[in-house]
Amino acid sequence: MKRRTLIASLGLASLLRPPAHAASAMPVVASFSILADMVRRVGGEAVAVTAFVGPDQDVHIYDPRPKDLRTLMAASLLVQNGLGLEGWMVRLTGSAGFKGRIVTAAEKVVPRTMAETPGVIATDPHAWQDPRNAVLYVQAIMQGLIAADTANAAFYRANADKYSARIAETDAWIMRTLEPIDPAHRRIITTHDAFGYYGARYGIEFLAAEGISTESEPSARAIAALVEQIRREKVRAVFIENMTGDRMARMLARETGAVLGGTVYSDALSEPDGPAPAYLDMQRYNTSLFAAAMQS
Repeated sequence: MKRRTLIASLGLASLLRPPAHAASAMPVVASFSILADMVRRVGGEAVAVTAFVGPDQDVHIYDPRPKDLRTLMAASLLVQNGLGLEGWMVRLTGSAGFKGRIVTAAEKVVPRTMAETPGVIATDPHAWQDPRNAVLYVQAIMQGLIAADTANAAFYRANADKYSARIAETDAWIMRTLEPIDPAHRRIITTHDAFGYYGARYGIEFLAAEGISTESEPSARAIAALVEQIRREKVRAVFIENMTGDRMARMLARETGAVLGGTVYSDALSEPDGPAPAYLDMQRYNTSLFAAAMQS
């Protein structure tokens, strides 16, 4: 009986690691750092992942470089977000003549809309901010990896199940963390309109900073407009994102009584030694800052 149990255990263990005879890890490229982290969680040591847009970089305005063509041409799988996030991707894949498989992680997400500019409504691409959508991302990534590397199918499925469970645990933790906050205090301004899915999931109203763009440092006029917005909206907390310089934070600290909640991460992870080097780290770190600011 013990022998059969041991054999069964060894059989299960073999499913949780890639075949020993695999010559090398499968090359996979992801559009930006958050997706790259998800691919690594599902693919494990069976994949070698490269992100076009790295930590602390802005995926919206990325300009592909010549080396990206070489990276893409060598890849077996490309993982992109979709929902209009990577406007530069069609040009890149066309230039590279990419023939590998393409996974659109947000393919099964029910999209939200956002005010891109006054009077212009666009699809909100930041679906990963709702952990339930992140589970859909994981499923899409798993299916793409299996299609490209069927020999490791059981390994990818096991990793995806484990990671999806961790995402669900994080979702529950966020709910518990935010539960004590008075609904009347759940209003936040961020420097980039990237938290709509998060706000809808957890009952927080996120207001984008008027006149502020991730593409350039804010002007004095833009800062003045933001100060007026904070006062007008009676917002309790203002957050700067990791893609934006800290000059704005210093000015706002002098001009308003709103709580400056610190730097949050929306479209990019931190460097490995930072506070948000992985997707789940990012969700917990942001949530801790949001909760502390709204309760102050």
